Amino acid sequence: MNFLAHAYLSFSQPDILVGNMISDFVKGKKKFDYSKGVQQGIILHRQIDAFTDLHEATKEAKSFLKPAVGLYSGAFIDVAYDHFLANDPNEFNDTTLRGHAADTYKILAASDAVLPAIFQKMFPYMQSQNWLYNYKSMSGTQSSFGGVVSRAAYLDSSTEVFDLFKKHYSALQNCYNNFFPSVKAFSFQQIEQMKNQ
Repeated sequence: MNFLAHAYLSFSQPDILVGNMISDFVKGKKKFDYSKGVQQGIILHRQIDAFTDLHEATKEAKSFLKPAVGLYSGAFIDVAYDHFLANDPNEFNDTTLRGHAADTYKILAASDAVLPAIFQKMFPYMQSQNWLYNYKSMSGTQSSFGGVVSRAAYLDSSTEVFDLFKKHYSALQNCYNNFFPSVKAFSFQQIEQMKNQ
């Protein structure tokens, strides 16, 4: 899952949302520098990632993109899942997606002092370009694919993988449909367990 899903699967709990959003930028024992709630968000992010990677629907989804990007297929499926989530009428309409994005930016801005330096540098672009909302569009998703390429060591272009995304769009959407209800239930369950710790 990518930024939109990790924010959404925090279920409007600010500290957990912050941890969930910054987890990839917090290495090793650095997580202990944060409050209990943020630490729980960091842990939740990693649990969601592990659940996603092991899910049969994700394994199927990766197979459609592997011819273009090999082992990086998972990173592109994370973006694809955010695209389908943004367009999922069971989760969002246009107004609620805009509201969710705005609320997420507000929470992150209020926590600016504790955000990792790399995330602090990225966040103004995320907010000004409204990444969370723009997963909804094909152009925004294509831009996010380009972002994956820019961070990848062995990829030069997102053109071929985006072409495969478009070619297999219906099949990938079916993978999302078979996956998302289970990760939503899993995430809610993990948060409920954390409340009792």
